[in-house]
Amino acid sequence: MSNFERPRKLLKEIKIFFELTKVKISCFAALSTFAGFILAYRGLSKNMILPGLGVFFLASGSCALNQYQERRNDQWMKRTQGRPLPAKKLSPSTALGISFGLLLLGSVILYVGAHGSALGLGVFAVFWYNGVYTPLKRKSAFAAIPGALIGIIPPFIGWVSGKAFFSLDPQILAISFFFFMWQVPHFWLLLLKSGRDYEKAGLPSLTKRFTPAQLRRVTLMWIFGTAAACMMIPLYGMVESNLIHGSLFIVAFWLVWKTMKLVATQRHPFFSETIFKTINFYAVMVMILLTLDHLIPS
Repeated sequence: MSNFERPRKLLKEIKIFFELTKVKISCFAALSTFAGFILAYRGLSKNMILPGLGVFFLASGSCALNQYQERRNDQWMKRTQGRPLPAKKLSPSTALGISFGLLLLGSVILYVGAHGSALGLGVFAVFWYNGVYTPLKRKSAFAAIPGALIGIIPPFIGWVSGKAFFSLDPQILAISFFFFMWQVPHFWLLLLKSGRDYEKAGLPSLTKRFTPAQLRRVTLMWIFGTAAACMMIPLYGMVESNLIHGSLFIVAFWLVWKTMKLVATQRHPFFSETIFKTINFYAVMVMILLTLDHLIPS
């Protein structure tokens, strides 16, 4: 192998690894863990690094395990045919080994870097995603609703790590409710885009339950609910700055304005890549604003 082929092969293997572990999702989970820690600790600390890393590796391992579980269905769907397993870039046994290795690494880091309750929450998230949500997708078109429970776990892990003990404070419950509400349209916008693919793969699809117009309205109502859940967070004493409070209102108004096209257009399929990116960007903006409120002096 030439000197030029080695780095090219390495880059290819890294790309396959990132595809298998859905690195964007894993990074988002780590980011929300950092946000939960900062909100609980009310500032930055080196102690936030290990919980964030632990969640990143747990999420990566869980995503890899999900692709192993869904490898047969993925080969029938256009959106997922290029994934490492259906595209035969990786063997199922190798993917399973990578998954278990990442799950073990994430668990050890959480145990060392946080405490038992953080590890317990992480293990529960993996169980819920791979043991409940993934099989449920084969049985119900509404699996995204119970599946949205996964989204509340990373910030909760950050919160209990920042508090250094398990805590069910109203503040973290309000934040968790926001992430729960956000997760449903996040899932549905993907499902709505690939509804016909799901039908071809023999999976339940919302496109069989609702008309396109009904689906647009239902998804938009969940997006409105997400914005409303965000505006409830300051009521629980999580926001001290009037500037941050106003900024949360502005980005919520921006989200609603940008997503109104779901009912403004009659085109089918009505999924818009812009809307999917918009709601994800909104979640990131909310995390940034909430953490800034605890990092910038009043």
